[in-house]
Amino acid sequence: MKAAQIREYGEDVVEINTDVGVPDISEGKVIVKVHAAGVNPFDWKIAQGYVSKGKALTAPMTIGGDFTGIVVDVGEGVDCYKKGDVVYGSAIVLSGGSGAFAEYLTTREDLISHKPKNANNIEAAALPLAGVSALDVITSKINLKKGQKILIHGGSGGIGSMAIQISKHIGAYVATTARKDNTDYLKTLGADEIIDYRNEKFEDKLHDYDAVFDTVGSDTYKRSFKVLKKGGMIVSMLEQPDTELMGKYQVNAVGQSTRINSDDLKKLAELYDLGVITVNIDRTFPLDRAGEALKYQREGSVKGKVVIKID
Repeated sequence: MKAAQIREYGEDVVEINTDVGVPDISEGKVIVKVHAAGVNPFDWKIAQGYVSKGKALTAPMTIGGDFTGIVVDVGEGVDCYKKGDVVYGSAIVLSGGSGAFAEYLTTREDLISHKPKNANNIEAAALPLAGVSALDVITSKINLKKGQKILIHGGSGGIGSMAIQISKHIGAYVATTARKDNTDYLKTLGADEIIDYRNEKFEDKLHDYDAVFDTVGSDTYKRSFKVLKKGGMIVSMLEQPDTELMGKYQVNAVGQSTRINSDDLKKLAELYDLGVITVNIDRTFPLDRAGEALKYQREGSVKGKVVIKID
């Protein structure tokens, strides 16, 4: 079979291997014929070695996590799925999968769920990591309530766009930061207030917010403490809690490390099928151009999600 793999860490190191064996079946896992694979910033960070923490690369390694496809075999102990089921979820190597940027993959039963009925293959492949991240932060970490105010940084990105929709479904007032040319798109998602981060300082315009969801990090994260009311909550996808700023502004802060699981994927599928969330597909690439897909995700200002078409 064909797969996008790396043999070393770096920026442009993805190669297409056309002679990869179909993964073997094992206990607690399924084999899936892949229809499409979603591209996340985490994928290019893995390829560049940011996630390795000094560990040597076991090469060649198939990259990618998010996917949708059809189950072609199930291992011993798999109770929830059978051959022919259309599923979506994660097959990232770090969690025991074989990698999603491939024609076939293997992954754990607890990392998948049945595909949303109303999503096509491209849309379903775009949902897992971004959707579960947004769902977990908004409903669990922040526990957002109707009538509260939340600032979501990076609203036009994959995670931010879904966080806006989930927050509006709850009944919150949503402000977001983005480029000015994304204003119309963000309004369609339900954003109440859009801050052009290139020309406006969000901390000068927003005050007494209940929560901040940060998908940008760095200086944006630190400045965000100023917009929170006492006792407010900030959750960051990129930064660890700053105890000094927590004490100064008397707010709570946590870091987010998303762990995809079947329960959250099932909830996400339900929200999609109800029309609570949609996903914007910014661009698709064929598997042969997986390296270009990673570069586009890394360098472009992606509006929504990037997906690799496989079958």
